[in-house]
Amino acid sequence: MDRRMLCQIVAFLLLSIFSQVTIAGPPEGKGDGKQVKAVTEDPGYVVLDPLPSTGQERAFCTVPGVCYYRTLTCPTECPQRKPKQNKKQKGCYGDYLGVMVMVLYANPRFVGGDGVMFYFHGAKETDFAIFSDDNLHINAHLIGTRPQGRKRDYTWVQTLSVMFDTHTLVLGSKKVSHWDEKIDALIVQCNGETVNVPTDGDAEWSINTAERSVVVERTDDHNSVRLTVSGLLQLDVKVVPIGEKENKVHNYQLSADDAFAHLETQFKFNLSKDVEGILGKTYQPGYVSPVKRGVPMPIMGGEDKYQTPSLHSAICKKCRFQRPSSAASA
Repeated sequence: MDRRMLCQIVAFLLLSIFSQVTIAGPPEGKGDGKQVKAVTEDPGYVVLDPLPSTGQERAFCTVPGVCYYRTLTCPTECPQRKPKQNKKQKGCYGDYLGVMVMVLYANPRFVGGDGVMFYFHGAKETDFAIFSDDNLHINAHLIGTRPQGRKRDYTWVQTLSVMFDTHTLVLGSKKVSHWDEKIDALIVQCNGETVNVPTDGDAEWSINTAERSVVVERTDDHNSVRLTVSGLLQLDVKVVPIGEKENKVHNYQLSADDAFAHLETQFKFNLSKDVEGILGKTYQPGYVSPVKRGVPMPIMGGEDKYQTPSLHSAICKKCRFQRPSSAASA
């Protein structure tokens, strides 16, 4: 039986953000010649003083794994590990292995488990395996646009399909002409059936399967939920649009009747050492990124290895997940 390792993957599906995860040496001045005040907080961490100039919080990893003996620094876009206004501000989180990473989809843009940022160029209206493990598989469906004269699509993640045991859960965004944050654009489905998550009371929907408990709870009044599948994952999802300013700055050339609503997400997983997927493979022990360093757009290939026939398919060249024989149709 595979030895399990607990990984927390923090993911944000954002627009035009460049992650700045800094890898440094050990604390106590053993790498940069500076004394730092260390405070032990979470297992696997030594929390260091923030960077004086920016306030970016840091943690030193003390547990063997992809981050072992490294200082990981929160990006400038999410400088704090636990923002005071946690519903309105994004946080930079660390897991029990001390991995503090930011994963960003912007055409799509990732920071892997090794702390290396890379781009993945899929294509609009295609599906790819982000994670594929023995008992969990997650696909992403990309939407996008290609402005005149551009060779590649700008893409964003519209929908996630979470497959485990015999079940399929879908979290996605509706197509929205004009964005209104007070109108729900979130789609939730379980095994092909639409799920209505209440907005009052406990504001949650839940089921108990033969293997696990599944809970979808609202984390804001609209467009924001948390999916918890016991023993497997916790997934926070928020639907966000592309604003007019962003459209102009990046020359996306989006039409006025499409807000390009897409997902911003944060993950916590229980993954095996053999996990695959565009992002999953970066959490394999000993993984070394093949992307070229020091270039404006370090590109990771893999379209041929991780593209799936559909959103609900776990079939690809490197995919590991297989349904039990009694798998439910999505």
